[in-house]
Amino acid sequence: MKKLLIVGAGGFGREMRAWCRQHPDHGCLWAFDAFLDDNPEALVPFGSFAPVRPLASHRPAPDEVFVCGLGLPAVKERLVRPLLDRGAEFLTFVHPSVTLGERVTLGRGVVLCPGAVLSADIVLGEFAMVNLNSTVGHDARLGAWSTLSAQCDVTGHVRLGDRVFMGSKSTVIPRRSVGDGATVGAGAVVIADVPAGVTVVGNPARIL
Repeated sequence: MKKLLIVGAGGFGREMRAWCRQHPDHGCLWAFDAFLDDNPEALVPFGSFAPVRPLASHRPAPDEVFVCGLGLPAVKERLVRPLLDRGAEFLTFVHPSVTLGERVTLGRGVVLCPGAVLSADIVLGEFAMVNLNSTVGHDARLGAWSTLSAQCDVTGHVRLGDRVFMGSKSTVIPRRSVGDGATVGAGAVVIADVPAGVTVVGNPARIL
């Protein structure tokens, strides 16, 4: 049985620990071992309930597997890439409460959180994350390192570029695209294509 290491001991990392412990593979194929975080006191306010080991200096071992517990795309990529370069094996994590339709393709390191719903003919790039109770419609594409916060609605034929961040309860209507590195603010409703690298807010969403 392999040791499971969660990258990041912040809020999302702590959530990931709970969800990993609910997975049927926990205790069979792998079991939680520690967090990787360069803040050794990250868990002190919560009772130091688990080990925290340094991230930057960690060298992956053959008996270790990893899950990404980071939400912000740029931070996620910056901290995960060195581990990948050292040969780390990242799980594609699907919580048992997730609803998956047919022909859904999930890249390496993808995280699907409780209550997420993905319909049909969807592609998620590596390390994309779909948070609590978010939905992804048919024929959608989510780029690598992208993050959907809780209760987002990505509808049919939507294209999200790499490193896109969608805030809680934001929506992209059908057949619209969001460019690489763009941010969709919480509660925003995207009704027109969003250029790369910008932040949009409001209903209808406008460039901030």
